[in-house]
Amino acid sequence: MARILLGVSGGVAAYKAIELARLATKRGHAVRVLMTPAATRFIGAASFEGIVGAPVLTSEFEHDPTRGAYPGDPAPTHDPIGHLEVVAKADAYLVAPASANTLAKLASGLADSMLTTSFLACASPRAVAPAMNDRMYRAEATQANLRTLRARGVRVIEPDTGALASRGEHGVGRLPEPARLLAELEAMLPGVPGPWDGLHVLITAGGTREPIDSVRYIGNRSSGRMGLALAAAAARRGAQVTLVAANVAAEAPPGVRRIDVETAAELAAATEREFPAAQVLLMAAAVADFRPAAREGKLMREGGGGLDLRLEPTEDVLARLSTARTEAQTLIGFAAEHGAAAIERARAKLERKRVDAIVFNDVSRPEIGFDSDLNEVTILDRGGEAEISIASKDAVAEAILDRVAALREPARAR
Repeated sequence: MARILLGVSGGVAAYKAIELARLATKRGHAVRVLMTPAATRFIGAASFEGIVGAPVLTSEFEHDPTRGAYPGDPAPTHDPIGHLEVVAKADAYLVAPASANTLAKLASGLADSMLTTSFLACASPRAVAPAMNDRMYRAEATQANLRTLRARGVRVIEPDTGALASRGEHGVGRLPEPARLLAELEAMLPGVPGPWDGLHVLITAGGTREPIDSVRYIGNRSSGRMGLALAAAAARRGAQVTLVAANVAAEAPPGVRRIDVETAAELAAATEREFPAAQVLLMAAAVADFRPAAREGKLMREGGGGLDLRLEPTEDVLARLSTARTEAQTLIGFAAEHGAAAIERARAKLERKRVDAIVFNDVSRPEIGFDSDLNEVTILDRGGEAEISIASKDAVAEAILDRVAALREPARAR
């Protein structure tokens, strides 16, 4: 794993840096944290120290008890210059959040804190994640500073658009979610091994469309966002990922092999073809349960009459794959249910489909239904259930993969 240097400057979004540090540490990276004095007005150094297991530094004149060492590394026998030693060992340096003030200092080469001095001395890959009010972000001075940093080879992680710290304000300048920040950071670390290296993960995403005629179809509202988040998370862990995408408009994450399909039959064929080589199957696609029994060239509306459609059941792809599985394979189903007995129906699917776990979410709730950026799920397996509170789909994907990793531990032991 890598040695990551995380710089935290002053801003409301500083709280997200704690989750970033937690995710990076959980992934096996060794993390050191530098804070500007302004950052300590938003969040305490003790929170970072408890997570990363190393002291936080704010001043270049402050003594580092570990002498620049990262967690897991021996400390030097001499007492080196702190702001030089901590960057000399870093594989990458990310400043997140990077305030407008800090960006101006970094672009100008000012060195008035441990964060800015170390940034100036760092020869490893560097990145900044701007976070501020949209008016400050769009200001020409800020944009000029970002252009300067890009010209010097600094990676700029573009901010998201959404609700901002100022009440009622919305715009660009929102710090991306920690999972995305970690993905961007790890993209700067070619050759760093991941915990899922060598694992082949097969993921289905999106919603199938079953043609009524040459123009019309029966479909559903699944956007594929949850499947894409799972694919990105698995790829970040080092897995070889194949994505079977049913009518997904968004691009696949970098490094993910994509197979586009339209109907349930096409999804079944592609998934069955790829399944024997996979160790993990995440069946996140919304596959149609029924399709029109007969399809014509184009149905014509004549005389204002109605239209009767006869539907026939489609194949239960996941249930069929479970009959062909090996002991080394882990199968995860997804159940988008609606209504009072939704979770009971999800539990029944766990047994009926003979899978290792079912990820259940209640699509009757508009804030976590189709097309939402958020999700809240319950993971059901034979050992019990685990609730994942409402969060971004990236964060939910990481939690699901953590559970997959735990379910695979017995198989690895054999």
